Amino acid sequence: MISTRTPFFRPAAWAAVLAAAVLSVPAVGSPAQAAPGDPAVASSFNLKPGPDLNGHVTALKAALPTQGIQTLLDQGNRVAKTGTSCTTDPFGTGDSGTILAPDRKFCWDGGDSDTKEWIPQGITGVSDAQADELWGTRKPLVTAWYDKASKDLCDSDPATCHDKGVRLSFLDPETAVPGDPDGRRYRHVLLVEPYYNSFQHISYKAVDLHAGGIAWYKNYLYVADTLNGLRVFDMRAVLDLNPDQNASADDTTLDGLKSNVRDETKIGRQSNVYYSHTYRYVMPQVASYKFASAQGNTSAGTCVATGAPKASYISIDRSDLAAPALIMGEYCNSDEEHPEKGRVGALPIDDATGLLKTTNGVVAASGAYHLPRDLTQGAARYDGMYYFNRSYLNNSGSLRRAQVSGTRLVDYGNNITNAVGPEDLYIEHGQSRPGSGTQYLWSLSEHRMENGDATCTDAGSPCGRVIYAHRMADILARP
Repeated sequence: MISTRTPFFRPAAWAAVLAAAVLSVPAVGSPAQAAPGDPAVASSFNLKPGPDLNGHVTALKAALPTQGIQTLLDQGNRVAKTGTSCTTDPFGTGDSGTILAPDRKFCWDGGDSDTKEWIPQGITGVSDAQADELWGTRKPLVTAWYDKASKDLCDSDPATCHDKGVRLSFLDPETAVPGDPDGRRYRHVLLVEPYYNSFQHISYKAVDLHAGGIAWYKNYLYVADTLNGLRVFDMRAVLDLNPDQNASADDTTLDGLKSNVRDETKIGRQSNVYYSHTYRYVMPQVASYKFASAQGNTSAGTCVATGAPKASYISIDRSDLAAPALIMGEYCNSDEEHPEKGRVGALPIDDATGLLKTTNGVVAASGAYHLPRDLTQGAARYDGMYYFNRSYLNNSGSLRRAQVSGTRLVDYGNNITNAVGPEDLYIEHGQSRPGSGTQYLWSLSEHRMENGDATCTDAGSPCGRVIYAHRMADILARP
């Protein structure tokens, strides 16, 4: 059978060439390590589908008009900068690895780079979603931010008192703003959960998630739900609360009510008006998956060795187009009482539907391993090579690589220094352009930079929020 996989650059080939030279070289500062007890119990990652909310979403679409992703990008109301216009540089020298400068980098609009309320976490893109790596004619990246509602913020800024949940940012890195070659438009979309209120009217509320990882496949956006599993949202159901683009006046909705994008304190249908914490666009949840095993983790930091893992971060492995997989892993901050470093597993995707592949009511994980290191914030896999982002407070983060050796996941080569506060990972696989494109490993950093903020001015560890990408060839060429 002829393989449908036609990548122009194959990490496995580099692995074969470099294996003898690299696998014998320990990570700087510590010996190469394999996680104890591998392989992990794959069934711990098994999931069961939750309630089907498509009927709820259909009711919302009868009330509010939908908007396509391409139009949303065209109407982006914020501008990210690249090239020499992107001066933020969070790539410090605080760990023992060697720095790999990003090949591509984007800086957020000033309001987003400096906000204390919203914290960037997850990243995905159309290369996850489509084999041709295009959504119509566009190549959007998508990032997720969680609302860090807190008393400190609320006391100083009452608009932040309401937890708005999670928002997405849609950005096309390939399309410049007319007259601004370094500018790229982007737009926020608020994630919501639909429900029927006490009057049996369709409504929606903010989703209370950390959104540490997101993954886009076909029409569906998967969002990590740390202690439960996954939430699923439909890219075809972006609802528009301000189609006339005049925020100063309420719009009349499809069901004859009104929509208001001025009141930051309200969400959902209230007194026959639809609100959205001022966001023009909302995207409702359509499905969910919950861990089949009992959840043994009760802390955001520590982990246990058995039972369901935490869904801290996720990504898509498209290296075998005939067998796509969703990669899921957990963040663990090990200590003497809880020495576990975390696990990573793979879940099969049904390419015909874009949803996870369910057999007899269960999504059965195809494999799982214990992680070689703790403090992992993001994971991706391609052609058998695993990539992990590891970070600790305001020190420089590290990009690590690992391969399966026997039944264990083992460090591959030295760690590579990357940004302070690196988060989720996304692979732009380049399979649609064999021999001509470039494969990238994308990520983003979470720490805001404010002059005088002691948490962001440690010597050798500069902070700042950027989206960035390394060339896969550059990563694998490192010893």
